[in-house]
Amino acid sequence: MVSANLDKAAESVKKAVNSEESSREIDSGKDAVKAAFEKLMEAKSHFLHAAETSGLDLKHGASEQFMKGRGEAKAQLQQYTGQATSFIREKPLTSLGIAFAAGFVVSKLLTSSK
Repeated sequence: MVSANLDKAAESVKKAVNSEESSREIDSGKDAVKAAFEKLMEAKSHFLHAAETSGLDLKHGASEQFMKGRGEAKAQLQQYTGQATSFIREKPLTSLGIAFAAGFVVSKLLTSSK
């Protein structure tokens, strides 16, 4: 009976030691998870900062390209307008005929034949 009680006591001590070790392992695991989470949040912050910086750079570059293209398109439009104006002045009857033909074709395309 005494040996049975000693065996039970030894088993209880083993469980307590194992429980204490498990508690330490759990605490250690919690600390590791917390540290990993903090590093993840720091990496996220760095990534967002890099993305914002890149986005601003891309936005600035796109704005410059748009303004450059807009200036070029405006210059081309002025060139074509000048050419059309000079053509109309040089050949008014031909211009009138082209306008009439274009109007006729557009009207035929837009009306349906039944």
